[in-house]
Amino acid sequence: MAEVLIIGAGPVGLFMAALLLQEGVDVQILEQRSAPEPHSRAIGIHPPALAALAGTGVSEALVAEGVPIRRGVALAGGKCLAQMSFAGVSDRFPFVLSLPQGRTEALLERRVNELNDGALHRGVRLIRLTDDGARVTVEAVSGRGTLSYAAPLVIAADGVRSTVRALQGVALRAKEYPDSYLMGDFADNTGFGPDAALFLAGAGIVESFPLPGHLRRWVVRLGAGDPPAAGDPPAAGGATAGGQRDDSQGGDALWLMRCVRERTGLDIDAGTNSMLSSFGVRTRLARRMVTGRVVMIGDAAHEVSPIGGQGMNLGWLDAAALVPIATAAMRRQQVDGALKNFERTRLRAAARAARQAEINMALGRPLTDGLLGLRNRAIGGVAAVPAVNALIARRFTMQ
Repeated sequence: MAEVLIIGAGPVGLFMAALLLQEGVDVQILEQRSAPEPHSRAIGIHPPALAALAGTGVSEALVAEGVPIRRGVALAGGKCLAQMSFAGVSDRFPFVLSLPQGRTEALLERRVNELNDGALHRGVRLIRLTDDGARVTVEAVSGRGTLSYAAPLVIAADGVRSTVRALQGVALRAKEYPDSYLMGDFADNTGFGPDAALFLAGAGIVESFPLPGHLRRWVVRLGAGDPPAAGDPPAAGGATAGGQRDDSQGGDALWLMRCVRERTGLDIDAGTNSMLSSFGVRTRLARRMVTGRVVMIGDAAHEVSPIGGQGMNLGWLDAAALVPIATAAMRRQQVDGALKNFERTRLRAAARAARQAEINMALGRPLTDGLLGLRNRAIGGVAAVPAVNALIARRFTMQ
């Protein structure tokens, strides 16, 4: 019997496992995927999350592979309206790191394997969970048949479609949004280098972020008559690739190329497209994160709009806050009050992130010419005030 069972080996579950293993806790991780997710999905790692990740010794490797985004620029009509520097948001990590989720997961999994190369079990799907008040028993299926695991504590990091949350009967507060987006990764020929760029067009915002390997992600806000968003909203973190489709060389890549040209005046090469995904947006906040000896973290507990890149980071900060409580529980210390405070503060953080995401989406919606000019002048005026600019930079980077 393990001391802690973690359900889900995405970036949040792997980080949770690495933190606990470093504390000497016996951890087992159950993951239903037989192999890691190959697509880029979430890309943005904010300074507080990088500081937390440093606790596992992986932050240096992440920074070495990623692109530090130290500045964002807002443009309209070919002119720069505003600039935002992240130089003052953190002494140690004064940037937002851009790195595909697949590489982030690989580096975290490597760290887990360094600590215990038998902790991760892939191809294992949870089907039943029983909490008797002293321990939690988990039944699962795999290619080897039905399996049983038990531990005094279960931590669910199994994403937006959380099986654990469903089995525990935890209710959600859900909100659907009219916004939908199409995004893709292409060769970067823009000259923006490591800067993020936001194009404030009347037809809807276009966001552009650098990626390693001289690539750039483009995210376009869809409007009436544009290709519909497919599938469920994406998983946690930055502009992500939920509802992945194998059409990266198809018509939608050409549509995205034409849309970028119309809204920004820039040309991208559709033939270099390496990922393409469309997604809608919703917020779903669990009414509880703690049920008996089961704790939900990350997207299992709170799904927020990927616009702003907060989801994956929220999950990491959940994990960092939970580690001292989990280790205290393993030492048979009383943790009921600490768990209640954890649940209260982390749900409050998720609600705050959801509100910030709503603001981000509202700023990028289509506008008539008159309202567009008013909005763009307002953005330029606000950004010209150094104190306000610095405050917005801190909010944008989850400080």
